[in-house]
This record gives sequence, C-alpha cells and structure tokens, in this order.
Amino acid sequence: MVSANSEFGYNGKVEGEVIVSRADAVINWIRTNSVWPMPMGLACCAIELMAVGNGRFDIARFGAEGMRFSPRQADCMIVAGTVTYKMAPVVRRIYDQMTSPKWVIAMGACASSGGMYRSYATLQGVDRIIPVDVYVSGCPPRPEALLDALIKLQSKIKTEHSAGQLFKA
Repeated sequence: MVSANSEFGYNGKVEGEVIVSRADAVINWIRTNSVWPMPMGLACCAIELMAVGNGRFDIARFGAEGMRFSPRQADCMIVAGTVTYKMAPVVRRIYDQMTSPKWVIAMGACASSGGMYRSYATLQGVDRIIPVDVYVSGCPPRPEALLDALIKLQSKIKTEHSAGQLFKA
C-alpha cells in the first residue's frame, strides 16, 4: 500500500504542472540528499570510513559520496578514531570553520567514549568539544554501521525547521 506524502502535493485545479510544498520540506529534502562529509580519520576507524566509498557499500546511494577535505565545503564531520587532547583543538577549529548547518557523526568507540584508552592523553569522547548528532558503535565499526548512521542523520535533517533559520536576517 502506498501512502500519500504530506510534504508535497499536486494541485490539479491550477493550470499547468504545479507542485505545492512547504519551504521547510523542500530545503530539508535538498539537504538530506546532498550531505557532504568531512572525514576526520584519526585512527583505525578511518579504514572502515574509506570502505564506504567502495562499490560494495556505495555511499553514493545516499548522496554523500563527495568527501570534502575543506571544512568550508563540508556540512557533516565524520570523526573516525581516537581523539587526543593534542588533536582536540584542531578538530574544534575545523568544526568551527564548517558552514552552517553542520552535523557530526562520531564513528567508533574511541570517538564516542575514548574506547579502551583511559589515559591522560585521550579525550573521552569527541562530544566534549563538539556537539555530536549520531554515534556509531563498534571497534572498529563496520561500513554498514556508518551507512546506518547516515540514514539516521538524514531522518534527523528531514525534521529540522530550516526555512526560519535560512531566511532570518
């Protein structure tokens, strides 16, 4: 059974091909299907992050194949691996340089909670320096887990009130 989409509608009473929608729905649809990740591969999870670009996993199905290595061109930071206190200010600076709106995925146990490292040099979770939207568990997590996190991020983006922030002066 196919359900009607309440976000978009076709009005047959108006002459011509007219589709009526809310600005939030259109903006969020565009943002959902064009997430440009900024890979922060800091440890072994970066290998699994590289694997999602492979044809077997194919991150391009979700519109996120354009890995950007410039923070000004990215809107989703994927922190993959162990963040040390020495690296933390750099991660924060790169996050601050990203354009708004921006999202963060913490990939792996080390990025989420410090992992097995309970030392003076390891940050116990990247959420202590930047806000995290989606956590991916595992050590290292499988590429499918990252794709699942991307799907969860896309569903979060769909529900945001973006038009009010976009048109705010």
